[in-house]
Amino acid sequence: MADQQGRVYVTFTAEIIPQTVEPLIQTFSNLIQQQVQEVYLAFSTPGGSVMDGITLYNFLRGLPLRLITHNIGNVDSIGNVVFLAGEERLACKTATFMFHGVGQDRPAGRYEEKLLQEMLSSIQADQTRISRIIAAHTNIPQDETETFFREAQTLVAEEACKRGIVHNVAEFDLPPDVPVISLVFPR
Repeated sequence: MADQQGRVYVTFTAEIIPQTVEPLIQTFSNLIQQQVQEVYLAFSTPGGSVMDGITLYNFLRGLPLRLITHNIGNVDSIGNVVFLAGEERLACKTATFMFHGVGQDRPAGRYEEKLLQEMLSSIQADQTRISRIIAAHTNIPQDETETFFREAQTLVAEEACKRGIVHNVAEFDLPPDVPVISLVFPR
C-alpha cells in the first residue's frame, strides 16, 4: 500500500474523542501490519479529550515507523500534544497552534468541597502532563508552558517554528499517485 519510499499519507481533521481516536489507532495498526516505514499525517483539530489525546500521543510515539506531522489548519488544545508525537513536524504558513488551560465538563448540580478538590487536582495533573510533553519536544521551558494554561496563547506558524513546535514552515504538497487514507467522521 505504501509508495516507493514506503510512505503513506493519512489525513485527520476532527475533534480528538474516542469516536475519532479509535479509528486512527486502527488505521496506524493496519499500516504497521503492512510494514509501512513512514506515515505523513496531515493534521488539523480543534482539540478534545485530554485522556484520548495523551493516549494517542503515547501510541504514536511507540510506533515502529517514522511519523511526520503537518499542521494543515489549526492545532488546538490537546491537539498540540498529538502533533508533537511527530519525529518531523511541519506547518503551513497560515496554520496556527492554540494553547489554553484544561477544563472539565460536568452536569449541573451540587458541588461540595471534596468533589471540587478532586476536579482541581485532576486539572492540575493534566496540565502538568501536557506541559512536560510540550517542554520535552520544543524549546519552550515547562514553567512557560504553564503560563499558556492561565493566559491562553495562539501561535502562528513562524512563531511555532521559532519555539520548536515545528521544524519547518512548508505548504502541504500531496504528491500525485501516493496512497492516501482519509479518515472521515459523521458530524
